[in-house]
Amino acid sequence: MSTSISVSPLTPFIGAEITGLDLKTCSAGQAEEVKAALLEHQVLFFRDQELSEQEHIEFARFFGDLEVHPATPRSQANPEVFHIEHGPESRGAENAWHSDVTWREKPSLGSVLKAVEVPEVGGDTLFANMAVAFDRLPEALQEKITGLVAVHDIARVFAARLNKAPEELHDKYPPMEHPVVRTHPETGRPVLYVNVAFTSHIKDMDPAESDSLLQQLYLSAWNPEVQCRFKWRAGSVAFWDNRACQHFAASDYFPKVRKMDRVTIAGDRPYFAA
Repeated sequence: MSTSISVSPLTPFIGAEITGLDLKTCSAGQAEEVKAALLEHQVLFFRDQELSEQEHIEFARFFGDLEVHPATPRSQANPEVFHIEHGPESRGAENAWHSDVTWREKPSLGSVLKAVEVPEVGGDTLFANMAVAFDRLPEALQEKITGLVAVHDIARVFAARLNKAPEELHDKYPPMEHPVVRTHPETGRPVLYVNVAFTSHIKDMDPAESDSLLQQLYLSAWNPEVQCRFKWRAGSVAFWDNRACQHFAASDYFPKVRKMDRVTIAGDRPYFAA
């Protein structure tokens, strides 16, 4: 198949920079090329993109229906755009390895994040390939965790951020059970699918054993060999596969300002295919 975009891998296992594409004029054919690159590289980076909120939304819609985050103000003109802003009055709090919205019954397919304003130094985002992270676990550990179920809870993060009691959040977003190892619905690869932000415990396991096992699994994302790191500039865009990778927003720029806009694509319920 002939391609109109250029794909340059950042590392052997994750990340690629895409050139030759203006996202605001992306065609359906080019979107298919982007999707193919996403499945191969898990996170894609685009430089020098001048996107309005509506153009940002329209690009993301090539890949599925869009979500509205519960932290988005109801009065917002484009509720699909989730504004993430930190500065002198707000230290960044996304500096933990995580997959977005795993507390949903159907967590997101992926996110398209645009840099609006970034510090001259700092505020990078790191991404980790959780399929390779699973592959690198000892075989005995792979066998132990395959088939286990973990519970994911919105209140672990957003009870404090939204100033709501966990019970109030659970009325609309009850804790969800997902496989510890999920099957990627398009590549078929097994992916380690627990994260320190939203996973509360492993179902039907002694709490101490659950905590110990989860801490061991969380560390698999910290291996630099399964990671890439992206330095933002205003107008940079990242598009990642939330089913396959985790990310970590380095909050090393305080008290400088970092403003990002995120549009999130709805996904399917995680499953494991034996």
